[in-house]
Amino acid sequence: MSQWDGKSKGTLLGYKIFVFCIKKLGIKTAYTVLVFVAFYYFMFARKSNKATWYYLRERLKYSYFKSVAMLYKSYFTFGQIILDKTAISAGLRSKFTYEFDGIDVLKQLLAEKRGGVLISAHIGNFEIAEHFFADIDLECQINLVTTDLEHSVIKEYLESVTQKSSIKFIIVRDDMSHIFEINNALSNNELICFTGDRYFEGTKSMTESLLGEEAHFPAGPFLIASRLKVPVVFVYVMKEPKLHYHLYARMAEVKQRDEKGLLKAYTQSVEAMLEKYPLQWFNYFMFWHKSEK
Repeated sequence: MSQWDGKSKGTLLGYKIFVFCIKKLGIKTAYTVLVFVAFYYFMFARKSNKATWYYLRERLKYSYFKSVAMLYKSYFTFGQIILDKTAISAGLRSKFTYEFDGIDVLKQLLAEKRGGVLISAHIGNFEIAEHFFADIDLECQINLVTTDLEHSVIKEYLESVTQKSSIKFIIVRDDMSHIFEINNALSNNELICFTGDRYFEGTKSMTESLLGEEAHFPAGPFLIASRLKVPVVFVYVMKEPKLHYHLYARMAEVKQRDEKGLLKAYTQSVEAMLEKYPLQWFNYFMFWHKSEK
């Protein structure tokens, strides 16, 4: 089955080079380094190339030559996302502009004082969402539910050169203790954030159509969100030209205890984002069933 191994690609040296370029040469100049980095992955990243090629050719139905160009551009765009995230966290937030779409949804969610669940995906740059919330004076605590399997050396380095994030992490554990942490956060009117598009072998999954083909999704976020008596909002932060970001927030209109309906609404919202931002699909693994054949 399609699954993610819990680790992103990249080396410590690579991240150090990017941070040096950002601080000494500027963000846009640092983008020029990506021309070569993206080309390397375009030429040699066999597994991610295969997965992205399927997305471009079979799911988006692009022509052969357009798919070749978009494959390279997808790596370049992903590199920009990483640079932007690092730059914003390192104190260069003023270099970027931000647009808010659906802010009333978030304000309503917090006004009800019941907490809330945010569900995002590995599209765009959701990790900078906290900077949006600060800009619009939403005094809220975000708790990101994660598996914490990223490379510890890279994490430690990035934490040493960037500002400390206000986001708290709830680690998924085998003893299910994370459920108590989630309930405690909600009781304090805090926000719980899941990403709904990656699961691990051995964990419960659900299937739903995305871009016309069945795919696996982690059952946890949708089971938990559908059973909690709190609002559920789909949130994405998408990159646009000229160092500009656009936050989208949409209330999920589904019945309680209907995890299948919630998953369906989620995939439809992801499809809407990908229709507008096709290059910002960052699941570089075999996501769909047929892509593994």
